[in-house]
Amino acid sequence: MSTLFISDLHLQPSRPELVRAALAFLRDTARGAQALYILGDLFEAWIGDDDDAPWLDEFGAALAQLAQSGTALYFMHGNRDFLLGETFAARCDLRLLAEPTVIDLYGRSALLLHGDSLCTQDSDYMAFRAQVRNPLWQQAVLAKPLAERRQLAGALRSESLKAGQIKSQEITDVTPAEVDKLMAELGVDLLIHGHTHRPARHSLRIGDASAERIVLGDWDRCGWYLRATPGGALDLVQFPLAAA
Repeated sequence: MSTLFISDLHLQPSRPELVRAALAFLRDTARGAQALYILGDLFEAWIGDDDDAPWLDEFGAALAQLAQSGTALYFMHGNRDFLLGETFAARCDLRLLAEPTVIDLYGRSALLLHGDSLCTQDSDYMAFRAQVRNPLWQQAVLAKPLAERRQLAGALRSESLKAGQIKSQEITDVTPAEVDKLMAELGVDLLIHGHTHRPARHSLRIGDASAERIVLGDWDRCGWYLRATPGGALDLVQFPLAAA
């Protein structure tokens, strides 16, 4: 029995090797798991549940097959796929999670986030995040023709890449004080998130208690997942994408 966590796969048609690795992960590694939590940025961009790209049909079917085999699937929106909606979720048997969410992980309370909400030192990004998470903005975008949404997604990706190149690592990482504050407010000693592309396990002190923050890795040159098992074991696993 195990529970798996992944994030930041950034699946896209221009990276077919990533799509193949993700399909293999769903077929092999995730098969038999009690649950799989996808903590955002599964896709490089999501332009709406009506996207008719053929590769999405295959990937959606693979998710549905995993769910039908008995693995519960959970999805939390990231900063790339915040427009993923109930239609696609129902098609794949994904359960959408609010952010933040606290789960019972084999007797331990675990806080789940995508992670971008903790990057409060990046004021420009936080303003952008507030805009694109606004339901009225999302409705207006989804009302546009599919081709126009594809162009918008490309423009947003380009702007994001440019911004990331000129910002320091400190600004684009989580703000430690925000981590401590949120974990204390929610009464948890374990935080699991992605977004920063800096996989690591960080030991913390929340009040007088020991705690841990686990950062999931992005799937670029290799793949990453976190495996939790009864008894409290937590393994952050790195693997070659070709081996998936």
